[in-house]
Amino acid sequence: MEPLNFTIPTLGTANIPSPVALSKKTGDLIANYVSDDELIIYNINACPGNSYTPSREDLLEKAGPRELIYFDPSKVHAGIITCGGLCPGLNDVIRAVVMTLWYQYGVRRISGIRYGYRGFLPDYGLAAADLTPDVVTGIHQMGGTLLGSSRGDGERTSEIVDSIERMNLTLLFTIGGDGTQKGALRIAEEIERRCLKTSVIGIPKTIDNDLSFIEKSFGFETAVSKAVEAVSGAHVEAYDAINGIGLVKLMGRESGFIAAHTALASNDVNYVLVPEIPFELEGEKGLLAHLKKRLESRNHAVIVAAEGAGQDLFSDSEVRLDASGNKKLDDIGLFLKQKISAYFKNENMEINIKYIDPSYIIRSTAANPSDSIYCTRLGTNAVHAGMAGKTKMLISLINNTYVHVPMKLAVSTRNRIDPESPLWRDVIQATGQPALMKNLYT
Repeated sequence: MEPLNFTIPTLGTANIPSPVALSKKTGDLIANYVSDDELIIYNINACPGNSYTPSREDLLEKAGPRELIYFDPSKVHAGIITCGGLCPGLNDVIRAVVMTLWYQYGVRRISGIRYGYRGFLPDYGLAAADLTPDVVTGIHQMGGTLLGSSRGDGERTSEIVDSIERMNLTLLFTIGGDGTQKGALRIAEEIERRCLKTSVIGIPKTIDNDLSFIEKSFGFETAVSKAVEAVSGAHVEAYDAINGIGLVKLMGRESGFIAAHTALASNDVNYVLVPEIPFELEGEKGLLAHLKKRLESRNHAVIVAAEGAGQDLFSDSEVRLDASGNKKLDDIGLFLKQKISAYFKNENMEINIKYIDPSYIIRSTAANPSDSIYCTRLGTNAVHAGMAGKTKMLISLINNTYVHVPMKLAVSTRNRIDPESPLWRDVIQATGQPALMKNLYT
């Protein structure tokens, strides 16, 4: 494994006293500034007898307000953009960024870029929105995003930076997932190539919780809580029917974290299917045979499938991409419903199957209190980092501490469930499903 380098780029020396009135002393009952020398270790695993002295590059900067900042607040023009699919908490983050810029730093020029990266492109004709406290004060109570969102166009880097230059943006806050932050990194690199003084700060939004070095993405807790409601409905439908089967499809293109956590939270799930763990339908050890045994012994079953699970079961080998460059997935939920129905018809066994797909209801709901708190703190810390002149970075929560993470690291790989991890072990124990539903172990 290559050594990790958590060094955060800066636009220059911060030498302007911050308008945020905090303390430099301890014991005076006033919150303190955060120094660039306040760091935490990333990997907290240890073995007795092993010694380790980390270098500066091995350590993560703590997030928070600095005593000295880089930008003169009176000259700052900040931009906020939301990209990709909807997610609970987007409006909470927008609100936090605007309120912190306005009230903590006195920034009066804040523009909302509409409908994702296409809001920067002249051919779409989308004017930026003026954002003030009056505009954003109540938006956290609504789902979706005040600014609108879209996929794609992040690859039009040069045109986007042209627009950033025309708008004279000094801060850009990019709220989005893997594709959004990859686009933000390209934008920041083009800004650097042009020798512009514009800070690019990412706020990670991925409902699948699959960005690397991001222990928890905002909206994830809300998504799980709403998914649990869907599973509860599926369980009731299954329990009250003869050989009832509740089948729920949840989000999770490449990572099955929502499905796994939903199973643990509900304790009503009997089978969890995720992209990381292959499974078979047919054969003695396949899902269908296990499902039959379950119905014969318990008269009901609940199956939760992440949308990216079982894609190898489809015969269509053509790769189709969406506007963000993601592979278009075949519908595993409908596929399973058809296969299960056909199997039990052939077995001459009566079943009652109910299929529930709550995906868009989950995505568009407002954040729950826990996520709302998290979004507020992410947005606030993003502003502190940007005003201090830091760039090409994301705000993250690691080891229960808000920190700065280089964008390059965050988008280097996807966070996925480890089949041998404690999380998946607990899922197997909670559901009672086999560790592998495959006929041949390889």
